[in-house]
Amino acid sequence: MMLDPVRIYATAIYLASIIVALFCALYVRNKLLTLLAIMLQFGALIWYSLSYIPFARSMVSNVMAACFDTEF
Repeated sequence: MMLDPVRIYATAIYLASIIVALFCALYVRNKLLTLLAIMLQFGALIWYSLSYIPFARSMVSNVMAACFDTEF
């Protein structure tokens, strides 16, 4: 189910961020890049998990768009 068209992008980002986080932690030894990769990993995992709840991703997208709307 990870390779369904709905979840393929979240899966790819999640797996890539695991590799990047390990590379940054073990070879580059940069804490900031490692932390950014881990944050991206958690974001992809949450987005992937939301794909199992009907209408959850669209609801989260609408809430985030409303929160970051800059028109006054």
